[in-house]
Amino acid sequence: MSGRNGVQFTARTRDGAVVRRLLAIALILEGHSREEAARLSGMDRQILRDWVHRYNADGVAGLSSRWGRGRPPALNEAQMAELRSLVLEGPDLERNKVVRWRCADLRAEIAARWSVTLTEGTVGKLLHRLRMTRLQPRPGHPKKDAAAQETFKKTSPAW
Repeated sequence: MSGRNGVQFTARTRDGAVVRRLLAIALILEGHSREEAARLSGMDRQILRDWVHRYNADGVAGLSSRWGRGRPPALNEAQMAELRSLVLEGPDLERNKVVRWRCADLRAEIAARWSVTLTEGTVGKLLHRLRMTRLQPRPGHPKKDAAAQETFKKTSPAW
């Protein structure tokens, strides 16, 4: 990279960190010492050395910042699909002892099924990722008699 080409490239890029690293390498190529080039660029000499190695290996593309992948998800795709079907089916009153899922109940179910400990807020985020809401309609009583309700509606006087 000549000084002129480096300046042209730095004028086109929008990443300030890449520009600073490129200008430090340009200073070295123009004959400045690594210590002086590092000082003028606002970095340590050892850091500049690392950037020079990345530049030599990958060119200008090697000067961009690399980010890690982050923390792996708590549940894999198969578990997320099973969680979705679990929520859609609703809880079993006999086994789960609840009439509707709350985040606290789902948290306990996730811990029992997959040995994954989550907070209630994280369970809410998982539901959001599944495009489901934490809000549930008011549950009906498990022993309700639908026929008796219809009879009552038909025979009760209108208000």
